[in-house]
Amino acid sequence: MRMSGKFPSGVAVVGVGDVDYGKLYQIRNLPGPRDPYEMAAEAFKNALEDSGLKKDDIDGVLCVRDIKKYEYFCYKVGIDKPRLINGLESSGRQSGIALQYAAMAIATGMANTVAVVYSNYGRTASFNYGGDGDGGDPFGILHGMTSPGAQVAAMFHRYCHEYGASEESLAKLAVSNRYHASLNAHSVMKKLFTVEEYMQARYITEPLRLYDYCLINDGAVCMILTSVERAKDLRKPVVEMIATSACGDMASSYMKEDFFYKGLQTVSNELYAVAGVKAEDMDNIQIYDNFTTTILFSLEGIGLCERGGAGDYIDKVGITLGRSPRPINTANHTSETYMQGFNHQVECVRQLRGECGVRQVPNSKLSMYICAAPIISGHIFAAI
Repeated sequence: MRMSGKFPSGVAVVGVGDVDYGKLYQIRNLPGPRDPYEMAAEAFKNALEDSGLKKDDIDGVLCVRDIKKYEYFCYKVGIDKPRLINGLESSGRQSGIALQYAAMAIATGMANTVAVVYSNYGRTASFNYGGDGDGGDPFGILHGMTSPGAQVAAMFHRYCHEYGASEESLAKLAVSNRYHASLNAHSVMKKLFTVEEYMQARYITEPLRLYDYCLINDGAVCMILTSVERAKDLRKPVVEMIATSACGDMASSYMKEDFFYKGLQTVSNELYAVAGVKAEDMDNIQIYDNFTTTILFSLEGIGLCERGGAGDYIDKVGITLGRSPRPINTANHTSETYMQGFNHQVECVRQLRGECGVRQVPNSKLSMYICAAPIISGHIFAAI
């Protein structure tokens, strides 16, 4: 693997663990919010078992989102002297960055084996991700942009104006996401719907409808990384992070006039150059989808089609398992679970190991993760 500093590292993901999101979602009438540390500890235990490692092998821990007290988490799971320990802020863009930090630590010798742990109790804590104004920025709030959804809706209005796109493209993305989620036993939403049913759903922020928005649910994810050399002696097939890149996209607002295009180009072009591949070589691509529009923008930004051509790509090339040469979002946020990019990265690993059952992309050797946000990040994973 190479990173922005252009140094070789050879880092692999050797353990992944999560929880049954659908089961958690179905349990109602709790006395209060779920304990994010309990969920995180379960995901950590599952990742350890998946890897074949013991907790004493973990000498680095990075905590994300609702694990605010990393010291308490380490105490809870029995890690008392980690060489690397820290926490990241709660935005979804941190998921890709967290894996990069872990990889850099391993590559530089700051740690040998790092657990990246994420927990989210958004549903039982009644988070609304900006509906009360806390998701806006100082400039957007002045104009009624109180949430990321409002700002993304404005971007899609502009996109439609510039390229003649329609809501039907979003409908096809939402339908495909739901189909993929229906193939995962742990998904929150599995009931299929049609393009026509999508179009009948209510607007949340026009032109974005109910099915264009990510879920709000509880859950946790853990990913364990170590060197490729050590990974060869562990339980599962080796999945190497052969390239990773990041790029800030700074502005006064979440809204970007170019729909994150230049930043996505910067990150994806570096990924392809370092890995020695091109977009069409990917066997599956997992795109951060806080909204379906982000998939549309990302398809163009990573070079799968020309600007304004995402709708044609969806129709002519396809995005759905069984109908596309490189399925998009066999894991997703709008129907499976909203783990802010972590479920996408876990999916990359499981697809390359051949562990996805009925949603398995045949003969997967290369998988890409990309996140379009004010910090754009991406990786290419390879089955070794």
